[in-house]
Amino acid sequence: MSLGLIGRKIGMTRLFTENGDSLPVTVIDVSDNRVTQIKKLETDGYAAVQLSFAKKKANRTNKAMAGHFSKAGVEACAVVKEFRVKSEAEIAHLQSGEGIKNDIFAVGQKVDISGVTIGKGFAGTIKLHHFSSNRASHGNSKAHRKPGSIGMAQDPGRVFPGKRMAGHMGNVKRTTQNLEILKIDNERNLLLIKGAIPGSKGGYVIVRSSIKARS
Repeated sequence: MSLGLIGRKIGMTRLFTENGDSLPVTVIDVSDNRVTQIKKLETDGYAAVQLSFAKKKANRTNKAMAGHFSKAGVEACAVVKEFRVKSEAEIAHLQSGEGIKNDIFAVGQKVDISGVTIGKGFAGTIKLHHFSSNRASHGNSKAHRKPGSIGMAQDPGRVFPGKRMAGHMGNVKRTTQNLEILKIDNERNLLLIKGAIPGSKGGYVIVRSSIKARS
């Protein structure tokens, strides 16, 4: 429950330390985060701030959202995300239409990043669930990559829900925790995060303070 930012994954590169070590980093663009609504205990029952990100054409927005953006004094945006906070004091300085920059984070801080993973299409059990393949020879001629038995021939004689089988792979929401911020580019409003994050290039991500970080 802390204030975060909406961003766009630009891609990956690397940074060199003073010792010459190469560190892989993911570049996230967090520019143009705008406050569209502030929720308070008196009116909404909880404290939160709603942010918008990534402008889009006004004719692509329905009337309800168009009125919402107009009331906040911001342009039509593609992504709207709400961040709950512990107390109203954390967001008392914010106003609707105001921009939030990457200075809410610091170099060395641990963050959690959520995004939608890259879709891989239909995949078998070996690729999807990391099953082991069957024998390549010695009596096996047609079942090298088959999943094997999925049920039983007696009571209860059915396939249980949740059985790991072949199916769609990827294109699901995932969160990677405890990633370190190695560099902050204030001029271009970028965050350089150590390691990989979920999603493809150009995908939207949510960056917030890590819930497991030690105080």
